[in-house]
Amino acid sequence: MAELQSIKARFGIIGNFPALNRALEKAIQVAPTDISVLVMGESGVGKEFIPKIIHGESRRKHQPYIVVNCGAIPEGTIDSELFGHEKGAFTGATSTRKGYFEVADGGTIFLDEVGELPLQTQVRLLRVLESGEFMKVGSSQVQKTNVRIVAATNVNMMKAITDNRFREDLYYRLNTVQIDMPALRERKGDIHLLFRKFAIDFAEKYRMPELKLTDDAVSYLENYAFPGNVRQLRNLVEQMTVVEQNREVNSTKLAEYIPMNANLPAVISKTTGGGTSADFGSERDIMYKILFDMRSDINDLKSLTSELIKNKGNTDLSLQEKNLINRIYTPETQQSASPNSLLYFENNQNHQQNQVHHPMIVSENEDHHYNDVEDIELEESRPESLSLQNNEKDLIIKALEKHKGRRNKAADELGISQRTLYRKIKQYNLEE
Repeated sequence: MAELQSIKARFGIIGNFPALNRALEKAIQVAPTDISVLVMGESGVGKEFIPKIIHGESRRKHQPYIVVNCGAIPEGTIDSELFGHEKGAFTGATSTRKGYFEVADGGTIFLDEVGELPLQTQVRLLRVLESGEFMKVGSSQVQKTNVRIVAATNVNMMKAITDNRFREDLYYRLNTVQIDMPALRERKGDIHLLFRKFAIDFAEKYRMPELKLTDDAVSYLENYAFPGNVRQLRNLVEQMTVVEQNREVNSTKLAEYIPMNANLPAVISKTTGGGTSADFGSERDIMYKILFDMRSDINDLKSLTSELIKNKGNTDLSLQEKNLINRIYTPETQQSASPNSLLYFENNQNHQQNQVHHPMIVSENEDHHYNDVEDIELEESRPESLSLQNNEKDLIIKALEKHKGRRNKAADELGISQRTLYRKIKQYNLEE
């Protein structure tokens, strides 16, 4: 217990949740050995502390410690980054370069987001793990390295293996020991401790009074899901430290920063060893589901409009149909709607007694109106693409156009790694 508290103090780790303590204890136990470790957990839970502890408590602590974000390195250059290259190996290789495995010889390499590695690189990494051998890009000479590998991921590895995105043999080679980091929402008793720690740190950094939480604010935080985990809490405290004038924070004020109903649904699946990991492919599925629901609402509204026009407004609306209109035509949207809008809801109160009000579908061109049933039915009959690939391709094109071809900015806009964006560009033939 004394050793555990010493490690927490040394690395600035706050909390006493049993699963957190177990993760730290396992890191301390495996540190003196050279076996590979795989750290599992959601994004923002603090997985980066585990390899630091392992390296700092090992016999390699005086040797290099290198952190590699596998998801941030483009697929075409990651082999060169990890294993080095010879002069002339590819366009732009003007000199021989050492890779991370050569530079870190005798030390530790932390492969963050290892689940994002391309399959070709996974083969090279497996060879390093099994024999300590590697070859530079463009070289036929085998080199040896003595490196301890600690990897981390928030990907559902079993699903990645099933989808042929990750090699099963590499997974079991990396996963000699698995350490699971708990999500912040599971550590309810630690949330207030972390808030106080961050509040003290930022008060000192910005030379401002420390933030204090009321009892109802503590309860609010403990019941919030924190999809961004500890990273989200830290950013919240920093923002409030700078912005808020009142240094006592209640639940009402917290709700302005993190509304309780603002949590988007996230698909969480179990990983080997009892940990949890968000499948980030599901986030795209959720986005498409929302878009399809909106499309369905619009199609339902078209059908309802057609029925109203056929019956000259004498149709009795069901409760579901009234809810549909109220959901789409809120007071804000009616006030901001213009006659050039795709959907325009007639709301002239002066004609209530002489005219039945109904939604009208109006073209964006003022000279063309869909004022009879035949036009509306023709519009409804137009085929609509429900292809996920077409929607994905369109989103990528728009992001690239918005950022004038800067792929790093486009990747940030789309919420994917640069490597994934490069692969999608190649898949959809979007190369300039």
